[in-house]
Amino acid sequence: MPRPQSTVSPHHVLTTKYHELPGKLCFVRVSDFDFDLPEDLIAQNPPEIRGSGRMLVVNRATHILSDDLFQNLPKYLHSGDLLVLNDSRVLPARLFATRAGHPGRIEVLLTQQLEPDLWSALVRPSRKVQPAETLVFMDVSGVTLLTAEVETAAEFGERTLRFTPDPHFFEHLDRIGHMPLPPYIHRPDSLEDKSRYQTVYASEPGSAAAPTAGLHFTPEVLNTLQTKGIQVEYITLHVGLGTFQPIRVERLEDIRLHTEHYTLPSQTAEAINRALTDKRRIIAAGTTTTRTLEHCASVGQIRGHSGSTSIFISPGYRFKVVSGLLTNFHLPQSTLLMLVSAFLGAEHGREAALGAYAHAVRERYRFFSYGDCMLIL
Repeated sequence: MPRPQSTVSPHHVLTTKYHELPGKLCFVRVSDFDFDLPEDLIAQNPPEIRGSGRMLVVNRATHILSDDLFQNLPKYLHSGDLLVLNDSRVLPARLFATRAGHPGRIEVLLTQQLEPDLWSALVRPSRKVQPAETLVFMDVSGVTLLTAEVETAAEFGERTLRFTPDPHFFEHLDRIGHMPLPPYIHRPDSLEDKSRYQTVYASEPGSAAAPTAGLHFTPEVLNTLQTKGIQVEYITLHVGLGTFQPIRVERLEDIRLHTEHYTLPSQTAEAINRALTDKRRIIAAGTTTTRTLEHCASVGQIRGHSGSTSIFISPGYRFKVVSGLLTNFHLPQSTLLMLVSAFLGAEHGREAALGAYAHAVRERYRFFSYGDCMLIL
């Protein structure tokens, strides 16, 4: 059952040292966004019933917390609100290959399609996979379905692969590929993951990871929202390499995110502009949606178009579009936790975010992709 409301004091966490940049408050250390998380709170499986998870509700202005259930989301949204969802579809992007003429198995994670037959990927063990080598992808019976040449190699296992053109490429991918579950899920993917690590409204193939805030939605909840007068629109952002790569710098100002491709449909852009003009709330489901909308506003392109973004949102950022956020609980020291901190305020957002996370740990919320969610309004 939901528990009484509580207020998180900034004094529950250590004060962060920061410095001022022109027009922006910048926290210095990535480690300032660390927190303790018991291993058993990391969800290894989706909830038995989609949409049955818990929801921590955070007042953006006062930082007051209340415990609720995701199925009660409609009671927090008002007629006239605009809810924006990411309709990217997760590819079965984890593959296993052999090196032509060599024994042993190579794991390949396709992270982004660069051209019709060219993909960026993570491979391991990476030291064995060098440019000009050929990778062979076979089904369980040993029949070769796909082949790719390694074109370039970079640090940390990053490679670009040129696949032999095949009109049935995505059919083969569906046949031999595995769902790219995050590394903190310590089990092989299952048949259930084919549907549960996918939003019910996913329609545009291209992601290497799920936009996880959207995993909670059911057709029933979406129908309830629309019946109540909440407008629902969609963007597409294909989640790429950045989801899988840890931060390897110490200072926030040195963080550089990988580029991800997005599409802002004309219908969605028009709805956003109308909502901004009318001063109605715009609620983003997930950090992928938030980053897409804020990028478009930052470059002055709230109109129908496709592009790419590497926007990094951290404390001090002034949000231009998004006024409400539904999001899952994120990894310690992650750029997504930094985004949540920014959304909770320029001065005490980090303290509020870590305070909310401490509350979630005490109340035993489930964390990460298959975990519970947080609504900030």
